[in-house]
Amino acid sequence: MTSSMTAFARKQADFAWGTLIWEIRSVNQRYLEPAFRLPEQFRSTESALRDWLRKNISRGKIEAQLKFQPDMSEGSQIPINEALLDQLNKALEEVAVHTGASAHTSALEILKWPGIIQEQGQDTKVIEEAALSLFKEAVGLLCEHRAREGAELKAGIESRLDTITSIISDISTALPGILAAQQNKLKEQISELEIEVDAGRLEQELVIIMQKADIEEEIDRLAVHVKEIRHVMSRSEPIGRRLDFLMQELNREANTICSKSVVTETTLNAVELKVLIEQIREQVQNIE
Repeated sequence: MTSSMTAFARKQADFAWGTLIWEIRSVNQRYLEPAFRLPEQFRSTESALRDWLRKNISRGKIEAQLKFQPDMSEGSQIPINEALLDQLNKALEEVAVHTGASAHTSALEILKWPGIIQEQGQDTKVIEEAALSLFKEAVGLLCEHRAREGAELKAGIESRLDTITSIISDISTALPGILAAQQNKLKEQISELEIEVDAGRLEQELVIIMQKADIEEEIDRLAVHVKEIRHVMSRSEPIGRRLDFLMQELNREANTICSKSVVTETTLNAVELKVLIEQIREQVQNIE
């Protein structure tokens, strides 16, 4: 299945103890590169989150952010970790004694200190399990988005492959006539020189020239590469790196055809091939 590396997913769940919100962004990357932004109390879940991500996504730069909003219903109070608060005050006083700096700091800065606002008796494990479960749903949604965009990319690539196949057919059909015309043209040019030429040697030289101008092998390889691309896009595993390699091979053959061309028509066809190949290559950069 063709899957894009570009997608966004958001999942939110409300509980009696608060609200969890996951936002996950995915963009192009050669390998899997996850980055998590988690509230301090959820740091212990990062290993499990990474494991789940690796099981479901193979490539892409993934930015996952968890937002936790504790329940602050009417009548409730923000619970302060008084023991930690006392420790912070003592630490500030010691710093002031040793450095001479003021121990003054704003109450808001103290509230931002990790753990100063303690949980209101909730089961930490329950909250962490809920966060992990919601993350799995968000990853599933992200994969759905990647698959839908991948299907659109696949359709665009297949359309261009159809055009490439048509151009290959046109070049292949015209090639025998082009080579024959080129051979006759060379013979006419030699006859105009009005010099005596060994017929056998002339024939050998013409064969060498025609071999250099013959692009049948390149045409055959182009057709094989196109067939392989279609086959690769039907696979279920990640295919982006394989497609990227095939784009290089397609471009190599198109360059050779362009350099060996002896008529304008073939050159123009080769240039059009290069344009189509580059368009496909740009799309392939988005595929997992």
